[in-house]
Amino acid sequence: MSNYFGTDGIRGKVGVTPITADFFLKLGWAVGSVLAQKKSKTSVIIGKDTRASGYLFESALEAGFLSAGVDVGLLGPMPTPAIAYLTQIYNANAGVVISASHNHFQDNGVKFFSAKGFKLSTEDQNAIEKKLDEPMQSVGSESIGKAVRHEQSLGRYIDFCKSTFDRSVDLSSLNIVIDCANGATYHIAENVFSELGANTTIIHNQPDGFNINLDCGATDTKNLQQVVLESKADLGIAFDGDGDRLMMIDKNGELVDGDELVFIVAKAWHEQGRLTSNTVVGTKMTNLGARHGYRDLGINFIEADVGDRFVMEQMQSNNSILGGEGSGHIICLDKTTSGDAIIAALQVLEAIAKPGKTLAGLKSEMQKYPQVLINVKTAEKIDLDQHEVLKQTQLEVEKALGDEGRVLIRASGTEPLIRVMVEGKDLSLVQKSAEQLADTLR
Repeated sequence: MSNYFGTDGIRGKVGVTPITADFFLKLGWAVGSVLAQKKSKTSVIIGKDTRASGYLFESALEAGFLSAGVDVGLLGPMPTPAIAYLTQIYNANAGVVISASHNHFQDNGVKFFSAKGFKLSTEDQNAIEKKLDEPMQSVGSESIGKAVRHEQSLGRYIDFCKSTFDRSVDLSSLNIVIDCANGATYHIAENVFSELGANTTIIHNQPDGFNINLDCGATDTKNLQQVVLESKADLGIAFDGDGDRLMMIDKNGELVDGDELVFIVAKAWHEQGRLTSNTVVGTKMTNLGARHGYRDLGINFIEADVGDRFVMEQMQSNNSILGGEGSGHIICLDKTTSGDAIIAALQVLEAIAKPGKTLAGLKSEMQKYPQVLINVKTAEKIDLDQHEVLKQTQLEVEKALGDEGRVLIRASGTEPLIRVMVEGKDLSLVQKSAEQLADTLR
């Protein structure tokens, strides 16, 4: 059985297996066939980001689903988290997003949501993979699915986003620059924030099929930082191409990353008595400064593996309503079922406007520790558990850092690399320690 699913769906270069029309045709049929086994009347909805190749894969998936006897609702360009929400609204059996998230236009991919708006279970993914190994066989003409285009989806999602915001909070004094990454939020973000009273300037909201994430958005904030400073805005908001990652810029042009944004929301909710189970979920990469900040506030911090899927799993098992990553995936589980950059941004704006604070001021309440990451290329696979010199050096480094630092060493899942990460208050000690550890692997 081939393994197509990664930690977040299927993704790769357009035209290279499995990101081809014939594979997507069969994938639609396979997913549809698995769904149809569970229910006699089955439907899915399909959304996409703004890549030119999205039209190709939308048509291929649609044909695959129809051939499995599954009805299809077409939504057009729509953020990934919107699909998680709309799957429930339309009472669909699954939601499909055609997107390669923060990657450039040359890539594409696909993600699936369950009927309840969560990422597909490992069990469902395995069933789909098994089906892909079988020959494709269409249902008879009397059983072929029907396709419709849902025209009201945009308005429904905009209204939903606004419903997660406390309407008693006044945003009229805030001047905000919003970077849509020429992606799936281009026709949504301005409506949400301006209708809630903010003064908005929108940039990178002219997708042409090829400029998604190009020198803009959550993965490249330089232009947004410049515009915030030049326009003397209060803050900037950056989304990635499919609207599930968030970065923000304060009035000084400084980046506020996912770790800092989760901390800001956690602190506000903690003070308001809204932080269910008094627990925040992060990942192995969550900055030590954030961890110490949670400790000082008396908030429990739980560490998950890297990836929003794993963050979600830990949140559900620990009854937590807030979690996220430094990369900007932020999950507000009392609001929605997936990482949603627009909804996360609204929660940060609440934390700013409600007490009359600034983003720069809130950023300063958490001391982010310097981090040095060194990627060491290796000629062959290294068993880290058996590397005695590395283990001894790590013990020495950790002793020198004490409680003011930490070490994380892990093998890349995709490349012949060992990632050496060191954090601590003292940058020179952190740099020296990282180099010392990396040298043992060279």
